[in-house]
Amino acid sequence: MSESTSGTPWIAAVIQGTPIPFDQRRTLAKVEDLVASAVSQNAKLVVFPEAFVGGYPKGHAFGSYVGGRTDEGREAYREYWEAAIDVPGPCVDELGAIAGRHGVHLVIGVIERDAGTLYCCVLFFGPTGDFLGKHRKLMPTGSERLIWGYGDGSTMPVLDTALGKLGAVICWENYMPMMRTAMYAKGIQLYCAPTADSRPSWVASMQHIAIEGRCYVLASNQFLRRSDFPDAYTSLFGDDAEAVVQAGGSCIIDPFGRILAGPAFGEETILTAEIDLRNIARGKFDFDVTGHYSRPDIFRLTVDERRQSPVTVIPSTRQPESSYEDSSK
Repeated sequence: MSESTSGTPWIAAVIQGTPIPFDQRRTLAKVEDLVASAVSQNAKLVVFPEAFVGGYPKGHAFGSYVGGRTDEGREAYREYWEAAIDVPGPCVDELGAIAGRHGVHLVIGVIERDAGTLYCCVLFFGPTGDFLGKHRKLMPTGSERLIWGYGDGSTMPVLDTALGKLGAVICWENYMPMMRTAMYAKGIQLYCAPTADSRPSWVASMQHIAIEGRCYVLASNQFLRRSDFPDAYTSLFGDDAEAVVQAGGSCIIDPFGRILAGPAFGEETILTAEIDLRNIARGKFDFDVTGHYSRPDIFRLTVDERRQSPVTVIPSTRQPESSYEDSSK
């Protein structure tokens, strides 16, 4: 019997960490250390922030303005593209190996490179190191649209794992009520919310989602100072090495909206909390947003999960010339 049905509580960890922006190898080494530390606290699920591998370029304008781009901005994008990862690819293999070495479910934000376009993604790994899937952010926010492409409905998984039904919604996707509804309809129990939003109001949103979805919400953000970025990094935050550019705000919320851990601000930390999936059924007794508390006779949502490709190739049905020759004999 899986733990998701046995009623045995277990420990989840949320990482409020500082990567080495744009340095894949050193960041992967830090991922290993942070996972090991979380597992030493008995964590069975470890959740990392948005864009932890590949980097969240906070404060960078990429030399862009309405009507134009600078050569320096194009070069900055090229460098950012070089720091991103291929999915599948060697970095995915290494992340899987980290999960496997520590026997833990791993959820981590990355920047995916697909041809000339970058995507903000979340990757999922099982405790044997298997790559379970990915979610591409559907809607980059504000200036993120300059550097990231749009995901589609083909990567919105809720994975049936030994710990429970696991999925992720990235940053301001959490303000998209129809996306939340789609995830609730899939029965999400472990709602991961990697983010770059450090505002105190973020915690209130996470509490609302936990109550609305009757699920555990695990929100993870980076903690970043200006000194964590390369010296040559062009940032609107200036050159004060101690300036905090991303303050955190990570937290873990239960299905009744109760804060179990955090919110943490102004530091690197690992938050842990006990997950008891029996609380989900207790909560849905009086509120199941896509079940007995829905009104499908009035409100309905249609979700298109087909992959949206800009190029569709229709093979020729014409037979080879040799076939025509054979048929004439």
